[in-house]
Amino acid sequence: MEVAVSALRAELKQWIDAARAGEDVVVTERGVPVARLSGIASADLLTRLQRDGLLTSPQDARPPAEVEQARPGGAVSGLVRRLRR
Repeated sequence: MEVAVSALRAELKQWIDAARAGEDVVVTERGVPVARLSGIASADLLTRLQRDGLLTSPQDARPPAEVEQARPGGAVSGLVRRLRR
């Protein structure tokens, strides 16, 4: 499907929705193709990363951070040095 630059500017949302729906939208300037809009399957990527355990959904509880406590009377610099490792 082709669209002129002027029509693209006037109806941008419509053309983005068409690309999101899977159509390739070729943008033309004076009849010459200059660009192409196509949808990105980012939802599929996120689902795959979540399934593989590489991504956690924001609804899941995050595990608490493990932080060492400074020993009474101990130097804070030693704790900082251990945390930076």
